[in-house]
Amino acid sequence: MSLKQSLYEQLVPEARASGISRLNLFIVGVVLASFLFLALETEPTLTGDPRWVQAFAVFNTGVLAIFTLEYAARLWVAGLDPQYRGFGGRLNYMTRFYSVADLLAFAPELVVMALGGGGSLLVLRVLRLARLVKIARFVPAFDALGAALRRSGSQLLTSLAVALSLVYVSAVLLYFVEGVGGEHQEQFASIPRAIWWAVATLTTVGYGDVYPVTPLGRFFSAIIAIAGIGVVALPAGVFASAFSDELRERRERGQGQ
Repeated sequence: MSLKQSLYEQLVPEARASGISRLNLFIVGVVLASFLFLALETEPTLTGDPRWVQAFAVFNTGVLAIFTLEYAARLWVAGLDPQYRGFGGRLNYMTRFYSVADLLAFAPELVVMALGGGGSLLVLRVLRLARLVKIARFVPAFDALGAALRRSGSQLLTSLAVALSLVYVSAVLLYFVEGVGGEHQEQFASIPRAIWWAVATLTTVGYGDVYPVTPLGRFFSAIIAIAGIGVVALPAGVFASAFSDELRERRERGQGQ
């Protein structure tokens, strides 16, 4: 077996009969460690210690080197798959969801390092979260989640439209009841302010910093709070049903093979 073929079987989960390869297991470990260090880098007691700052720099440099080499290796072996052969095939491979996530796992950080890591550039480090997708590649359930989202896309958009409409209608009602003629004019002084209350109420968060005081306002608030239960339950039920259907179909396909 050639080096390229061996590397292909190590990097591409579909090329293996079962289980995750040692190389991919190592990459998952690096991803998890990078999340740990991302959290530690925000701790003031550590960032004020030069030794920790040096440790963070060395670790991040190592992680970037690993992910850069991994991306180059994946691009190199991609041609073993017929659909990614040739220049056009490589471009097609580079635009895949997982390939873009692989690029985002290290490219923004390289930009920060190359340009000196200015304050405005440090926000690019939030793109480290794209590394989570590198783990999702090895978990079949994540693919099922994505398929369920695509399956239920139109229903979820309908649910979102209903929720946004209810938020706006609720805000307008409370603005006229409380803001215009009520006793709580400051907190409901405008529709945008009332929208904050509507969102908190419909999502059943109920922060309590804004609330109606008039009898009519409280009446509307009770109705809206009850409606909020359905607003949350509707998309959850749609997605749960789609996810269940996707898992059932995958099991049936597996048994049929």
